[in-house]
This record gives sequence, structure tokens and C-alpha cells, in this order.
Amino acid sequence: MTQRTAAELLVIPKSTLSNLLHRAITRLRKGHLIRGLKTIGIDEISYAKGHKYATLVYDLDRSCVVWIGRGRARSTIDRFFAEALSSYQKSKIEWACCDMSEAYIGAIEAHCPNAKLVLDRFHIVKALNTAVDEVRKEQWRDAGADERKALKGLRWLLYRHSSTRSRAHTKTLKALERANNRIYRAWRLKDEFEQFWEYKAPWAAERFLRSWTTAALRSRLEPLRKFVKTLRHHFWGVLAFVHTRLTNAISEGINRIVRIVKNRASGFHTLNAFSDMIFLTVGDLDIPVQIPKTFRTL
Repeated sequence: MTQRTAAELLVIPKSTLSNLLHRAITRLRKGHLIRGLKTIGIDEISYAKGHKYATLVYDLDRSCVVWIGRGRARSTIDRFFAEALSSYQKSKIEWACCDMSEAYIGAIEAHCPNAKLVLDRFHIVKALNTAVDEVRKEQWRDAGADERKALKGLRWLLYRHSSTRSRAHTKTLKALERANNRIYRAWRLKDEFEQFWEYKAPWAAERFLRSWTTAALRSRLEPLRKFVKTLRHHFWGVLAFVHTRLTNAISEGINRIVRIVKNRASGFHTLNAFSDMIFLTVGDLDIPVQIPKTFRTL
């Protein structure tokens, strides 16, 4: 049920309901302490037009949001560690998962001395797909009218995982070896990188990763070379996945719920209103349970 619908049922203005909800959630969370935090995830999400972002911190063991801050800069995540956690709590964090943002990585390394950093698989794959697509765009810009016919419709096909491609799709991609060798090489490197996620032995995964990055550098494809530089800069954070199999998949699932909340409301004008709904639906405090029984209707 949206706030507008609830306000109509209660016969009060939507703004009044929103203010009451914000005051109630603020009061209930005021004395709430984050407890037992061992595995954290950090990600960003937009909440309004104009590139307005919020940083969300998740408890990946309990699948919930524990903190929300305005912006996605280093100062934002520093505020979480400074205000929400004690030194003891920070020392008890064992695992931390995030994307390749220097702001998030730097904050984790500075505040969580005992945490093992694991770079999120989803964001690494996304960065590789972006690099491959850059190669496609470069070739499209340089191609003539006849050459573009062979490249048309390749964008989403190049993004596909090998397990979701049909034989016809694979045949189309293999035909690029003659039609456009640069896109073909980029696709083959992307497909080969999928093997990394299947390794169980760290030594084998490390050997594969070093071999793959060398091959990508020799490909003479500048977008792939840039991706490799990023990968090597965060080498041990990427390799840590093999030890833990930890990803931000839980936080991505939570973000899906958060996006549903945002879409149902057609967006939020303020972060406070958005935060209230996030804490109400996927927060670490069960807010309905905190309401005295005498005030409950169900």
C-alpha cells in the first residue's frame, strides 16, 4: 500500500501521514544500536532525479539495511563508521563487500582493521561488459555502411553469459573473427574470464587471473587494457572471492525491493522520506513489533 492510499483510508493529508511516519521511525530508531555486525555490504542507490544518491550499508548475514547516508563520497561512508559503530564493533567486522569505488574501499581499509575485503562479482562483470561494449562502439564509429550491417544487434548479445546463449548466438559471434576481429577478440576474452568464478583453489584462480590479464594487455584493445589496470590495482580483493564466495547478491536483492518502493511512490523528493520507507520494509529493526499492542489494528 502506498502512502497516498493509506492517507486516503485515514482521511488525512499525505504530508501529515508522511510527517507522522518520519517522527515515529526516527523515535524508534533513536535508541537502536547495531549489533552483531560481522559481514557488511556497501552500495549506492539513486533516490531522485538530478543524480542524487544515497549510500546504503547492509548486514549481509541478516539480509537487512543498517544505515543510510546522503551521497556516495568518502565523507559519507566515514560518517557511518564514526557515528554508528564503536571501535570494538569495527574490529569485529570480518568481511566487507563493495564495488571498485575507491571511496568505499579506502573507508573499509581505514576503519575495519580485521576485515577481509571482497570486491563484488556483479560490479566486476559489469565493468568488463562495459569495456567490451566500448570496443564495439569504437568499431561501429569507424565502420562503413556495409560493415555496420554485420555489427547490428551485437550489443546485448555480447553481454550474454555463455550459459544463456543459443547455438545461433554463438555462431553469430564466431563469425566476427572474419567480420571484425577486434570485437571478436574482446568477446573471446570476456568469455574466457567467466572461468575465474568457477575456481575453488586460490592458487589456480591466481594463476588463471595473472595469465588472463597478460593476454588482455597483449590484445591491443585499449578499453580492455584499462579494465586490466583496474583489476590489477584491486587484485587481492578480486581474488578474495575464491576464498569466500561472498558477493553483494543479497544487497542487490534488497535494492530490488528498494527500487520497487521508489517506483510505487513515483520517486521521493527527500532522502528522509525514502529512508523511512527503506527502514520500514528492509531495515534491521522490526518497526511494527515496536508499536504497543494497544495501538495495533491487526
